[in-house]
Amino acid sequence: MDFEGRLVMDKTVGLVGLGIMGSAIARNLVDRGWRVIGFDIDAARRAELSRDGVTVVEDAASVARDAPVIMTSLPTPAAVADVARAIANSGQPPRIVVELSTLSIADKLAFESLLRGAGHIALDCPLSGTGAQAKNRDLVVYASGDSAAIARCAPLFADFARQSADLGSYGNGSRMKFIANHLVAIHNVASAEAMILAERAGLDLKMVVDMVGPGAGGSRMFQMRAPMMVERVYEPATMKVSIWQKDMAIIGEFADELGCATPLFSSTRPVYDQAMAMGLGDQDTAAVFEVLKKS
Repeated sequence: MDFEGRLVMDKTVGLVGLGIMGSAIARNLVDRGWRVIGFDIDAARRAELSRDGVTVVEDAASVARDAPVIMTSLPTPAAVADVARAIANSGQPPRIVVELSTLSIADKLAFESLLRGAGHIALDCPLSGTGAQAKNRDLVVYASGDSAAIARCAPLFADFARQSADLGSYGNGSRMKFIANHLVAIHNVASAEAMILAERAGLDLKMVVDMVGPGAGGSRMFQMRAPMMVERVYEPATMKVSIWQKDMAIIGEFADELGCATPLFSSTRPVYDQAMAMGLGDQDTAAVFEVLKKS
């Protein structure tokens, strides 16, 4: 099958998982002339994306039937495994299956094994960026796996992300994502701590955002999350605390397996745990401001 010809000429792509990230990606692709064939287990999401121009089908196997390239953006290892089995058992000719989720290396390898056994090519391509960044095409694709397949997907990546890179062997995409999220965890809590300090110093918090963000002390997380902390409004979430807990656990296990101490990262974990205990699981991770405000 000519993957490249169908991807470039037909601009048809499948997308399984229409949550915060998947829905933003789907809308951007539709806006850029792609035929997006989508599926999600949530009926409300299916209806919403159908109104936005996505061709919604009844299951993951139907996505595999109609799309030569399929992307998966899913919340749990179990969901990813279920979709891999559905595609593997669909009886379709070889597909490129681009896995965008944040999972452990073991889960990514299991995904690849299931698909390879059925003749498909799996790519490990987690994304750096939040839901808000996804809406603005401000994502980075950490692609890894078969280099020819990655090259064939370059036009696709370019229409929903600002940057992508071929990182080599399958799994390197996830390893790069773990490093990025390690920093996100620290920068987010550091931003909240700085905003608490500014508040107690009697500074105008909106002015702090305007002046600190562009300076040497600023970060992408500060620029994105500090304004939410000023307003103390954490919905709609660009990354829910509950989902972030899963990512934190994966990074911790990754560091432990390498025997690498991560004292700063480790010190943030209780803050996110406390956010969960305070019932903030569905709120944006900027809600760690509320945790530190009580201390």
